[in-house]
Amino acid sequence: MDNRTLEPHNPSAHNKQQKEKDEPVISKKLTVAVLAGATLTLSACGAGQISQTANQVAAVDGASATDEHIAVRDVTVLVDDEGEAALKFTAINLNPVGSDAHTLKKVTVGDQTVKFDDEDLTIEPNCSLVADSEAGLDKLTQDKEACITYVANTVDNPGFALGGNKEVTFEFNDLSVTTDATIAAPVLDAGSDHPRENTPEHAGHSH
Repeated sequence: MDNRTLEPHNPSAHNKQQKEKDEPVISKKLTVAVLAGATLTLSACGAGQISQTANQVAAVDGASATDEHIAVRDVTVLVDDEGEAALKFTAINLNPVGSDAHTLKKVTVGDQTVKFDDEDLTIEPNCSLVADSEAGLDKLTQDKEACITYVANTVDNPGFALGGNKEVTFEFNDLSVTTDATIAAPVLDAGSDHPRENTPEHAGHSH
């Protein structure tokens, strides 16, 4: 006969032991869930910050060139549907505030001289000159607080061919900068007609 004493079954003690076993597992699951949620939140914030930064930077599609004191950016020869031409560009005086200004004396596109609406094209240190067609400037959001001068211009069109290139030379009072600019149609507003084709009627044979 088995003389061992059987201990009475205690459901409360059993449940307590099972709960102690389950708690670490539940705790680990909660920790993983919290970390995953935090990672997703940080990723979303990071993506939003990158998107916001990208929206603050203007796209530059045209040609560029840099001298020690002057930089030209987004240089593009524009030809509209009527065959009217203009030169789009931004010239930046790289000199620090308190140093020399630079005055743009002349700009040529191939053999054609750019005609500006303003005769005084002086760029103060750490300032910019933004040029475009009159229509282009009308569509541009102009920053009145920044040190930026806006000026419209035109160029005689001897037959600029869309997609071609032209040498553009910027002559300042003390230096010159040259680059090759693409000949393109102006960017159309949303809802505008399709861009015109590069047909003999609209384009010449300039390269």
